[in-house]
Amino acid sequence: MAHTRIRPFNTKKTYPEQNLDNDLAQGCVAQGRIVFLRGQCPQDLDTAEDIGSSDPVDQTHKVMQNIKQLMEEAGGKMEHVTKLVVYLTDVRHREDVYRTMGEYIKGVHPVCTGLVVVALARPGWLVEIDATGVIPEGE
Repeated sequence: MAHTRIRPFNTKKTYPEQNLDNDLAQGCVAQGRIVFLRGQCPQDLDTAEDIGSSDPVDQTHKVMQNIKQLMEEAGGKMEHVTKLVVYLTDVRHREDVYRTMGEYIKGVHPVCTGLVVVALARPGWLVEIDATGVIPEGE
């Protein structure tokens, strides 16, 4: 693991009433180069075009793919992600979004905050996730 994770846990135990399997942590201690990513939305990074899907799973896949691509462009990896903030427009999408997000952070244990908001920048967007990563010194 790239960083020291404080009290790592899995959402299966924390939210037994929900069908989730996410590796998260209560805190993270990191040293290195900090990468701040703006909120990623379900759009192409090169063209800014929406993916054209109103499915929260499809949207989350694109958001997490964008985060992965940007971390790699910064010289890092997904294991260097230390914090995620998830914005949802509908709490009913939470399980689908977190389950999909979990595919990308398995074994990573970032800290994570989830918020339900009235709207995002475009009416069709259901999810936005911003990420912070720390690339360890020497990598």
